[in-house]
Amino acid sequence: MDLIQGIGLWLVVINLVTLALYGLDKKRAKSGQWRISEQTLLLAAFAGGGAGALTGMELFRHKTRKPAFRILVPVSIGLWVVILAVAVWKTGGTL
Repeated sequence: MDLIQGIGLWLVVINLVTLALYGLDKKRAKSGQWRISEQTLLLAAFAGGGAGALTGMELFRHKTRKPAFRILVPVSIGLWVVILAVAVWKTGGTL
């Protein structure tokens, strides 16, 4: 497995995990249970799960009113676009 494939695999896994975290947090919010911290949700987005976070925000209608999430989740996606572009450029690879 080369670098680009490794990054791709990581992004698939972390986005699925992040989507699940947003769904779980929304479920817990509705039932008054212990919640996943906002810091953890944003960390998951910046670890590569931005697309999962954005999908979870829309799908579950969760954290959509919070300015930090409305700004930082798209920023996390942009960051990973840059990381992936640099990795492709440095390795001379293609997507």
